[in-house]
Amino acid sequence: MNRKKNMLKIFVVIPSYNVVDLIGKTINRIPSTILGKISRLVIINDGSRDNTISVVKQWKKKFPKIIIIDKKKNEGYARAQKTGFSYALDKGADIVVLLHSDGQYAPEVMGRLIGPLERGRADIVQGSRILGGKALEGRMPLYKFIANRVLSRLENWVCGMDLHEYHSGYMAYSKKALLTIPFLKLSNTFHFDGEMLIVGHKKGLTIRETPI
Repeated sequence: MNRKKNMLKIFVVIPSYNVVDLIGKTINRIPSTILGKISRLVIINDGSRDNTISVVKQWKKKFPKIIIIDKKKNEGYARAQKTGFSYALDKGADIVVLLHSDGQYAPEVMGRLIGPLERGRADIVQGSRILGGKALEGRMPLYKFIANRVLSRLENWVCGMDLHEYHSGYMAYSKKALLTIPFLKLSNTFHFDGEMLIVGHKKGLTIRETPI
């Protein structure tokens, strides 16, 4: 990238569904140093049946950088991502981070995902629960840990890749990645994140992992 770090437009996309008690806490956990860099927090209210949208509107009063996309009907996780990514690209984003609204992926370590993209050393960065060996300490159930390891090894063999996992939803993308991957054509299931990695690899994009 030719522009300086502080000139990059960083968007954080937050799909949200029935997280009235969690969305505010998640936003509040984003470090102030990262908030200072972010151009927009794009919150997609995906047809929530609780008061998520009211809470988000209250937070927007505190943080004008928040953009609300209010879907009246729940369309699912992947479609919410696609909506957010399309919006970010339309507004000229250079880096787009996907953050879950329930805080299960630590907002505190978002800088680890953004850093390689700022320095132009990656096109996609995945926050890996396996890398660093602390998944079980982070209370991942043992059966999920074992299934994750088995599936990831199989996927590495099939796809010709060498990732620690394919099933983390903490992702960050460069503008190049989102323009290169035809993400609107990918599935509308929870497999979407893994598909982004696989298609990105096939397109020759640089993928990096960072421990979370």
